[in-house]
Amino acid sequence: MDGFAFTEPVRLLLLLLVAALVGGYIWMQTRRPVYAARFTELDLLASVAPKRPGWRRHIPAGLLLIALVALTTAFAKPEAEVKVPRERATIVVAMDTSASMQAIDVSPDRFTAAQASAKAFIDRLPKQFNVGLVSFNAVAAVVATPTQDHDAVRDAVDGLQMAGGTAIGEAVIAALNAIRNVPGSDSRKPPPARVVLLSDGANTIGRSLADAAAAANELGIPVSTIAYGTEAGVVNVQGQIVPVPVDAPSLAALASATGGRSYTAKSGEELNGVYSDIGSQVGFTTERKEVTATLAGLGLLAAVAAAVTSLLWSARFP
Repeated sequence: MDGFAFTEPVRLLLLLLVAALVGGYIWMQTRRPVYAARFTELDLLASVAPKRPGWRRHIPAGLLLIALVALTTAFAKPEAEVKVPRERATIVVAMDTSASMQAIDVSPDRFTAAQASAKAFIDRLPKQFNVGLVSFNAVAAVVATPTQDHDAVRDAVDGLQMAGGTAIGEAVIAALNAIRNVPGSDSRKPPPARVVLLSDGANTIGRSLADAAAAANELGIPVSTIAYGTEAGVVNVQGQIVPVPVDAPSLAALASATGGRSYTAKSGEELNGVYSDIGSQVGFTTERKEVTATLAGLGLLAAVAAAVTSLLWSARFP
């Protein structure tokens, strides 16, 4: 819980009364030796006064203090920001399958590591989420329409094939169209949706990133981007070594323009971390909820405990 606040904060002034009770209790404890000193016959005092439980006698008072604080705080109607699972959402993963993804600057290579991380991400998503898959190189294609059959999407990730070109703009448009075709997406309050796009290069063919961002903004769908690979990446093209450095700035600009987040990942471990962060954003939402019952329950438990310990350690039996 975070963002703690009170609907009736003025009621917290009652805690001053609790503080006064604490002060009175402490004052009474300091007066005890004075009363005891009035007995001049110490042997007689020992015979008539029962053996006290020592420090344990303060436990009921401490528990009662906790109860009063908790109940007073509950009376002020506290609220807190609580993360709750979303009921449903649509996520479309757009994966770069261009030839540059064969670079081995990421072990065993960019493409294989990206496949493994994408499947792990799909596995972690709530079962009620719709998940889709777009593959893009020189063209973009919806390989798996958004569905709750996550196993089918994982199988589609395994079946991806690489080719030349990088049509990032087309990939975003294809992902947006897939989301629009999900049943219920045209309702008055559509479920949340997001495109997660992974690529290692700049847009080389098809519609521009500006056009893609405009289309995403029109639908209110953020595009989170992952720039995957390193600046030292190379591929072998017919015996020639061709540099394929990652282009993070272009992807970051796309994410910024659509209200999404941009990430960079230079290893499979970092990519897994990025997917985990995205999953926590999409899988949960933050809501303000009243937590009065929680504090009241804590106060009642403390009060019962105070009563029980008081009976165990302070009661006198014939």
